[in-house]
Amino acid sequence: MSEVLGSLWWLIISLGVLVTIHEFGHFWVARRCGVKVLRFSIGFGKPLWLRKGRDGTEYVIARIPLGGYVKMLDEREYEISEALAPQAFNRKPVWQRIAIVVAGPAANLILCVMLLWGMFVIGRPDFAPVVGNATGIAAEAGLRRGDTVLQIGDRQTPTWSEVHMALIPYALDHQDVAVRVRAENGAPATRELRLSRLPAKFDERRSVEVIGLSGRHELRPALIGRIAPDSPAWGVLAEGDRVTALDGDPVGDWEDMAAAVTRLGKRGGNAMIEVARNGDRLALEITPARLKKPDGEEYWGLGLTSAATAPPKRDAVLRYGPIDAVPAALREGVHQAEQLFAMIGRAFTGRVSIQNTVAGPVTIGRAANAYASNGPAWYLQLLAMLSLSLGILNLLPIPILDGGHLLYYLIELVKGSPVSERVMAAGHFVGLALIASLMGLAFYNDILNNLVR
Repeated sequence: MSEVLGSLWWLIISLGVLVTIHEFGHFWVARRCGVKVLRFSIGFGKPLWLRKGRDGTEYVIARIPLGGYVKMLDEREYEISEALAPQAFNRKPVWQRIAIVVAGPAANLILCVMLLWGMFVIGRPDFAPVVGNATGIAAEAGLRRGDTVLQIGDRQTPTWSEVHMALIPYALDHQDVAVRVRAENGAPATRELRLSRLPAKFDERRSVEVIGLSGRHELRPALIGRIAPDSPAWGVLAEGDRVTALDGDPVGDWEDMAAAVTRLGKRGGNAMIEVARNGDRLALEITPARLKKPDGEEYWGLGLTSAATAPPKRDAVLRYGPIDAVPAALREGVHQAEQLFAMIGRAFTGRVSIQNTVAGPVTIGRAANAYASNGPAWYLQLLAMLSLSLGILNLLPIPILDGGHLLYYLIELVKGSPVSERVMAAGHFVGLALIASLMGLAFYNDILNNLVR
């Protein structure tokens, strides 16, 4: 399946699951409160499938799979008979209306925890949290190749993805953080990453790279690919050679070789490069030269590119037993909710780019396709985060969202009477404008991040 079709498929599946659970929350509580439900729709527009239940409710799957709704009997919309009046939404006590409104977002939050539980039980394959290379701030902190990262701040890091996710908030806030590691020789140590020294502006998506940290799984083998004509390696080395040593220093990976070439260039003169070729071990003479990158920057090099190799094998699994997964899922759900609110705060204060915080359907579809291709546990994690985001977004006090209706009902509780029709109409207009602006921003970010870049 192509990336486009895969992204479209997983977008429809993801939105279908999230919207169905959200609307079912409203539907289930409304029925328990005695409200007559006229229609339960997944999607908007003309129905593709419609079935009418024995209770008179229409169950619909519509053409546009970007949302859904539960239509309830409400005499504010049209006249109804006195016999049906007790089943009208607007006739119910305010606490029941609050329960019905809150039920949708609550269903998404419960689903989030359930999906995280499933992810932990299945086990998410990942990479071990072992440092492959440390430069810049990471090297200054004392992190070294072979260090196993055990904890960042107060968050344990059993996998490299946890290292990545734990570092991002501190990097965005330019906040120093303690890192607990186990050195290659087994000795425990604590390092302090001085992230307050990060540049004022940097690409938030490359936070860990800007810190100067990479994982062991990111190291490339010292296997030679293309050789540039008239470069120092031209006529000396061959495609497929595996470099084992340079100037007497052993070479284990491409990063080792790059560092050795730089040292040799600064020292000056030629040296012996040892390679494995077709089962033979060869020692050849070579001399680095000053070469230029496409942007004009000069560096010491041999004119080589690394050969394409198979993706690294995942050597760690994030997994809990069915019982232990329950508190783990709850902790993770709370942590992700805190991080989501923190990210919203950063966006409003300008500490992060809105471009990287509001995603549209294209970005969500591509992410869903990528996560699904990594296995069911990864997809469950993404679906959990989307469910959490949907639940929290709907609780924001924006008119036309569940949170806006909740605000009206809380005001009604305080003042003892419903909010006036005029206020609700004005709020509806403001809410539509806000949602339209948010959707416009999401589509703009989709175009910028997926088509322009």
